Amino acid sequence: MTVGLEEPPYAEYIRSRIRTVPNWPQAGVMFRDITPLLQDKKTFRVLVDIFVHHYMDRQLDVVAGVDARGFILGSVVAYELNLGFVPIRKKGKLPFATISESYELEYGSASVELHADACKPGDRVLLIDDLIATGGTMIAAANLLRRLGATIVEAAAIVDLPELGGSKLILEQDLSLFTVCDFSGH
Repeated sequence: MTVGLEEPPYAEYIRSRIRTVPNWPQAGVMFRDITPLLQDKKTFRVLVDIFVHHYMDRQLDVVAGVDARGFILGSVVAYELNLGFVPIRKKGKLPFATISESYELEYGSASVELHADACKPGDRVLLIDDLIATGGTMIAAANLLRRLGATIVEAAAIVDLPELGGSKLILEQDLSLFTVCDFSGH
């Protein structure tokens, strides 16, 4: 759903198939596990179709997915839209010249990297991850793409955890945001 709009009918269907794992990776965190979405062929198809239908009439040059679960959805959506795919990886995982950006997580800090030639100035990019929590990962990924001169058409995720404030921060970065469903609490 585009942040700020009424929830679409498919949101509850997708939300009901996400597993919540309490106290992982540390005490107090309610981890939203998307693997049940991927394991069921019908649910995975519905999920991919939601994104494909949302973006099929948009002018895009490439899809960028954030390590690691953003790779799963992002590469399939890129394929379905007949676009290339750009991986945004955790630090130290890319073999060529990279640019890097550090950010804060809800339970630590991390860095992401992008190949220095991953996109060209003016490329119109769809940026995908699985979940928006504090927004740090998505904002860091967007900063990397912008440093290469790309235009981010929209940031997208399966799940938004609005109480952690990430979607608000993403919108404050002048990024449009599309999410499929959200969860109260964190």
